[in-house]
Amino acid sequence: MSTLGTSSPARMTGIGRVLVVVYAIMALAATGRSAVQILEDWDNAPLAYALSAAAALVYILATVALVRSDARGWYTVAWIAISFELVGVLVVGTLSLTHPELFSHDATVWSGYGYGYFWVPLVLPFVGIWWLVTHRGGAPVYEPQEAVEERSSW
Repeated sequence: MSTLGTSSPARMTGIGRVLVVVYAIMALAATGRSAVQILEDWDNAPLAYALSAAAALVYILATVALVRSDARGWYTVAWIAISFELVGVLVVGTLSLTHPELFSHDATVWSGYGYGYFWVPLVLPFVGIWWLVTHRGGAPVYEPQEAVEERSSW
């Protein structure tokens, strides 16, 4: 006899674990960068520094959401954070190339599509979206149960 279970596939193995580690590294890097920019030089480039801080928050949220994405709510938060990240890196990356005067003093994490981080900010949301699509959270997973032979105790 088989039943429909509610456990989700293991996420934190293999590529899932690497993805979370890369998001955590990006969260630390973006947080450090934005903190230094804001504390030392806010008046020279407030837009760029605010965008760096927004990127840091998105990376932190995405990291937590991916770790906890076995719950349906966190899975949704992961989708929102990673989608926002993708839009952010595409918009800021394009603006930094078409309107460099907006980012003349210092670049953001997403400037030039993340060239300062070896384009990891451009690739990462695509990998994150692929991971979310292939590892849907909160959805029931079919788990066949082994047949148990019943015996009489008489």
